[in-house]
Amino acid sequence: MIRKITDILKEKDRTYSFEFFPPKTPKGREKLTEVASAFVDLEPDWFSVTYGAGGSTREATMDIVCDFQKRFEVPTMHHFTCVGHSKAELETMINKMKENNICNILALKGDIPQSEDGWKSAADALEYCYQLIELIRAHDSFFSIGVAGFPEGHIDCPDQEMDSKYLKIKIDAGGEFVMTQLFFDNKDYFEYVARMRKIGVKVRIIPGILPIINYQKLLKFCATCGANIPQRVHDIFKPLDGDEEEATYSAGVKFAVEQCSELLEGGAPGLHFYTLNKLDPTREILDKIKC
Repeated sequence: MIRKITDILKEKDRTYSFEFFPPKTPKGREKLTEVASAFVDLEPDWFSVTYGAGGSTREATMDIVCDFQKRFEVPTMHHFTCVGHSKAELETMINKMKENNICNILALKGDIPQSEDGWKSAADALEYCYQLIELIRAHDSFFSIGVAGFPEGHIDCPDQEMDSKYLKIKIDAGGEFVMTQLFFDNKDYFEYVARMRKIGVKVRIIPGILPIINYQKLLKFCATCGANIPQRVHDIFKPLDGDEEEATYSAGVKFAVEQCSELLEGGAPGLHFYTLNKLDPTREILDKIKC
């Protein structure tokens, strides 16, 4: 029986989890299975699998979640967005998750597909994440529901105060724990937790960690998701840009080890790694912070 993340959180003060994205090719999918198999040796509390903009990877995401749970017996969280789906489609997806014993969901509003000109939402589509949570929660207590948090504030939110209110709405609707967007200044995380506690959000807030292994890709990724890159990161990695990949890799592991150690020492209840489907950086970071 696949365990619910909320039950795991009740038993453990500190958790380690790993996120993957669905590859676009059969060869990539085969490679991901190999990578996930190696991650099993790191004793994950759970895996998670992302959901493409507008639900573009809906079949692939569910297939991977089902496969990982059956193959590895590791709880695997299904990212799930309301953008790109009618309410009827969402209901169908939720029922299919239940049929496949997928009991862990990360509920998200989701992004509009950037590559689709003239894209239009379904007439009866849900507008907000909390509405998706309410829809999932209508299926009694079968699901454990996580939500996204943004230590620096969501890219589309006017200020941190409003961002905090939106998170509380998601928790009040049935969200049970928070996974944060990547960040590189731990002060942002600790201030975010304090801000949430002040308005009555008591659930666990797990920091999201992205190992830096490519400076140019980091710039593009953060520009898309709205995450801030502190000057310290530029100072470390820009001089290495264009040099051997090994130099950036080593600096990235060192930076992440320092970031993760400070987070855990400061009371963070675990770490969620954005692996980018790569084993070595995360494995090396964990080896160093767990020793």
